[in-house]
Amino acid sequence: MPRGDKSAYTDKQQRQAQHIEERYEERGVPSEEAEARAWATVNKISGGGKKSGSGRGKAPDQEPARTGGRKGGAAAAARSPQERSASAQKAAATRKRRAGDQKSG
Repeated sequence: MPRGDKSAYTDKQQRQAQHIEERYEERGVPSEEAEARAWATVNKISGGGKKSGSGRGKAPDQEPARTGGRKGGAAAAARSPQERSASAQKAAATRKRRAGDQKSG
């Protein structure tokens, strides 16, 4: 099987990779980089392609899917209460402004 061949992956793994890739692209990651990161994440979760039968009974490791939220929370916790409050107020103002832009547009 040549490198890059995805035939050893299950339909579920392919859907996971597609979903992860779309989220990366929404966040501004280039398409090729998003695809590479998505498949790396699927491989980390499931241990690679599962159609061959090798290791199919092994439980998936969901840690990579949770890592992003943990990193963000740790970064926020490291800031002072005043910095977090200022950031929250700025975010609220942005959401309010964007909501108004969508209604008029």
